[in-house]
Amino acid sequence: MIISKPPFCPVQFQGPELLDSGFHASADMHAVWARMRDETPVHRVDPGGGREPFWVVTRHADVSRVLRNHGEFTSRRGTILCVIDLDTADVATDDMLADTDPPRHREFREPLNKAFGPPVVTEHEELIRGLARATLRPALEADVYDIATPTMMFQMAVTGTLMGLPAESWERMVELTMMTIAYDDPSYSTGSAQATVRQARHELFEYFREEFQRRTRDDSKPDVMGVLRAMDLTEGPLSERQALLNGFVLLIGANVTTPHALCTLFTLMAEHPEQFRAVRENPDLHQSCLEEVLRWASPVTALMRYAVHDVELGGQTIRAGEPVSAWLGSANRDERVFPDPYTFDVTRRPNQHVAFGVGPHYCIGAGLARRGLRIFLEELLDMVDTIEIAGEIGHVASHFVPGFKSMPVRMTPRKVAAR
Repeated sequence: MIISKPPFCPVQFQGPELLDSGFHASADMHAVWARMRDETPVHRVDPGGGREPFWVVTRHADVSRVLRNHGEFTSRRGTILCVIDLDTADVATDDMLADTDPPRHREFREPLNKAFGPPVVTEHEELIRGLARATLRPALEADVYDIATPTMMFQMAVTGTLMGLPAESWERMVELTMMTIAYDDPSYSTGSAQATVRQARHELFEYFREEFQRRTRDDSKPDVMGVLRAMDLTEGPLSERQALLNGFVLLIGANVTTPHALCTLFTLMAEHPEQFRAVRENPDLHQSCLEEVLRWASPVTALMRYAVHDVELGGQTIRAGEPVSAWLGSANRDERVFPDPYTFDVTRRPNQHVAFGVGPHYCIGAGLARRGLRIFLEELLDMVDTIEIAGEIGHVASHFVPGFKSMPVRMTPRKVAAR
């Protein structure tokens, strides 16, 4: 298939390449998705090599239906488009927040909401603001500064604090997080894809095991690990295995979204200095700016579901049990929902993006992520006068996250800061 739709260049594309991490890092995926939305919005891919065929859903309405309707599309068999085989099962049916359907999903979600709710965010607002300033300050003091890794550490510090994880482990946790979602990337790979993921999971699970065993049900703090330690399910207290699985998935979910949204913010403000000035001059644009950044970034590329029964979708029949991948990055550029979708517009309203998903599995940390991004934007506007991309950007090789592993920037400080 050859893709050529303005403003894109032609892209050679074969279905199995949707599982190729290198293809995602080098190709213009929006060119791929644009043609698929027009011609094959519900597309069956057979990757070969003994791997299971799967469906690719690219339109906003269809993506929303797949993610909303657990009666048609279940999460219990896994939610990640996995392309490698591990010795241990990759699915934690009914034992992990991500791999559940309602009502079981609510048993995990409702207690964990306390660890991510507005009071918690308010309590840590000054910490988040200080971390944002500390992230930006070296960029203002250097001529050229690679800000990709510092943004990862910014989010890890926020996540580590809310989860109650020891600070001395944060740097390694960032590395391990990237190893789980970018196992083919030379910057994170430690050998084969399987070996890389096994090592990352083993180390992360050991971190969570030590913290879980250190806590007791009576003296647990109101952080994520404390909530997990005190959680009760229908069958009784949360087991150690369930705690490790949920700690793992929450860490991955937090650390692979916000840092890459921040890097997207830097690139967009550099490319659109007039909109950067408009947002600085009009605080009413702060939230709409961030929503547009989230639409543009789509920090998670795709999520997986499985058909509960035969389903008609986009003129195709998806058979019971077949895997269905819902492509959030494509849905967020759907011309049927977003006028002029390839134009970045900080005034865009409404903005029905699905960057945090939709339905029962809507990102549990979306409120925290939005507040963290809002605080970071406020500090950026206060401290930085201009942003320039000062070298080649390095993209993460991953079909799960359209992330950044290097971003050299040149930032000039504001002469008069409000704070």
